[in-house]
Amino acid sequence: MSGLPSLRAVMLMVIAVLAVCAAAGGIVVIMDDDLVRTVQEPVRREPRIQPQTGQSAAPRLDQIVPTAAPVKDFGQGGPGVTSTPPRVLAIAPGTVPKQTRFRLGELKHVQKVIVVDAGAVKVSGTALNLLAVDPSDFRSWTPQPVADQPALWSALARGGLVADAGAIRKFGMILGAMYQVDGGPRLRVAASATLGLHGVDGLVSADLGRSLGFAPGVAVLLHGKEGKISESGVRKLLGKGAQVVVLDAAARTAKQQQPAQQQPQQVNVGRPGSYLELYKAAATRCPGLSWTVLAAIGQVESSHGRNNGPSSAGALGPMQFMPATWKHYGVDGDGDGKKDIWSPYDAVPGAANYLCANKAGQGGERLRKAIWFYNHSWDYVNKVMGIAEAYARTYA
Repeated sequence: MSGLPSLRAVMLMVIAVLAVCAAAGGIVVIMDDDLVRTVQEPVRREPRIQPQTGQSAAPRLDQIVPTAAPVKDFGQGGPGVTSTPPRVLAIAPGTVPKQTRFRLGELKHVQKVIVVDAGAVKVSGTALNLLAVDPSDFRSWTPQPVADQPALWSALARGGLVADAGAIRKFGMILGAMYQVDGGPRLRVAASATLGLHGVDGLVSADLGRSLGFAPGVAVLLHGKEGKISESGVRKLLGKGAQVVVLDAAARTAKQQQPAQQQPQQVNVGRPGSYLELYKAAATRCPGLSWTVLAAIGQVESSHGRNNGPSSAGALGPMQFMPATWKHYGVDGDGDGKKDIWSPYDAVPGAANYLCANKAGQGGERLRKAIWFYNHSWDYVNKVMGIAEAYARTYA
């Protein structure tokens, strides 16, 4: 007799092994040094979308607006805050003493004085001049449309960066994006607004300013009768080396032909205005990850929020997360204090977070493996990569 086991014995052994694996409740997949355990998570088949005859071409990503349930503490209108915009901004060479603050308040035509922290950070070598403020104290020092936007002040209190609209344009910043401070933390652009503070690129909270090492009590803002506060008087009190900026210079001009045409006061808080901006902002959470990969996954999973599930496998939301996966990798993308699997403003950055945890930012085969972890199918990986390449060509 041969020493080899019979075919029947081999089949019995295979069945026994499969039974043990099924009883274990999970599958362990090992690829190189990656170890991913899935909890009975099947391959999520994307739904078949029936072709629509006679319809126009699908809109571009920059025309598709993400939608989510309204956030209760976001919206227009504030608690009766009256704007008292600064007429003069000054940066002192050191912390302004309390006695000097009192003397500044006694200057002719000065009605209000506030002193806040200030400093500069560098993002990829580019300097940003920021004020660090207490949101409740500083709110009235901004233009009325800005003061009337509670969402902006909520975002500031939660540690976001409120960028001046001019800085957004000048530096090409993206609302909702994360920016790495050289030698420091990452800052999220939580809102943008016309602040009316010449030379100031944005605001952060006082707590964040302290953690960034900002100079305490060096920025002085004064409100009073327009065009009347003495620049020389402020400079004299703050001493040699003080920088004084007149913010109401137009009112001080002796001869005015016509009132200057004011720019419309625009306030944008928390949420990118289109899926294109949302994918770009979310990709900044994972250095090295192209936004086109997120856009391709969004296309395959839900056609950019048009088919949010639940899927037959139980996946939810515009990026089709399994609830167990979302529990570990979901993020609060728009700073509203919640991680909502159904909200594109949370789901898209959550997808970036999940891909990055699987080393998608390294590109190449690491990127392909990260996409495979998202949905265990190499056909899925190839499809996503193909769509990503198409987006790269379209939006180049």
